[in-house]
Parts: sequence; C-alpha cells; structure tokens
Amino acid sequence: MKRQTTKTHIFIIPLLLVCLIAAACKVSVSLNGTSINYDEIKSISFDKFPIRSAYVWSPMESMFYNTLVDAYSQKTKLKVLKRNGDLQLAGEITEYSQINKSVSAEGYSAQTQLKVTVNVRFTHTKDRSKDFEKQFSATAEYDSKLQLQSVQEELVTEILKDIVDQIFNATVADW
Repeated sequence: MKRQTTKTHIFIIPLLLVCLIAAACKVSVSLNGTSINYDEIKSISFDKFPIRSAYVWSPMESMFYNTLVDAYSQKTKLKVLKRNGDLQLAGEITEYSQINKSVSAEGYSAQTQLKVTVNVRFTHTKDRSKDFEKQFSATAEYDSKLQLQSVQEELVTEILKDIVDQIFNATVADW
C-alpha cells in the first residue's frame, strides 16, 4: 500500500504545483501581435507622407500611405480617422536611392540596391512617453542588367511592406 501512495504523490504534487502557478499568473495573448488597450485606445489617424528625397518615383507616396493604413486596419481593431486619432502617424519619405552593390569580373556593376527611408513622427495622445520621431529604412537588390523601371513597382512594394512592418512593431506591437 505504501508503494501506491508514493506513486500517487509523485503525480499529484507536480500537478498541484502547476495549478497553483497557473492560477497565480496572468497570461495575455494577442493573436495579431499588438499590445493595444482597446478600452483606452480606439482610433488612429495618418497624415500623408510626402516624398522629400532628391530622387522621386511619384506612385510611391500613395503606395506607402495605402500600405500603412491597410496594415493597421487589418491587424488592429482601431478606427481609422482623417485626423485627431488617439494614435497619430505623420512624416515624410526622405530617401529613395540606388547604389551599386557589387562589381562583375568585367568591371561593371552586377547588383544594384534600391533603398527607401521614411521619417515617422508617432504621437500617442494617451501616453506621451511613447511618442517618438524615428527613421525606418529598407532595401532590395536587383540585377544591374535590368532597367529599374522593369522591377521598380515590385521592389518598392516589398520595401514599403518591410518599412510598414517596422513602423507597426515600433508603435503598437511593443516587441
């Protein structure tokens, strides 16, 4: 009989410890990766992000704005306002450039890198300690034998998605 009591204790004691620990802990899980208190924060507003770089591709301004708004609309329950949101994003596209990344054996450029930088001003009207102004950048490379015009839309779309993910994580994901 003592032997069975010992076996029972081996299973019951760890089970009780797990139950006590679980009861003492508060677990908060968010499936969309945000850490927004929706009781306090209900809306977000976006200013246009004009292009202020020396080199300009005009469709990029609206592409960036739409990608930014779509990300917050799809990943959060925040209401998108034209102005005066509880969270506010403003800024400008400050760099759109390309540089040669590598040289071929013949001495010509083999890879070109396209880079976009966006300056962002974030205002958290409920907690001003979370306000910031910060630059976010991303790059994409392409074969220098290709004309930029032939790959530009695809590369810019990829770059802007990366930048928007960085902005989203910095503003509402608290990674």
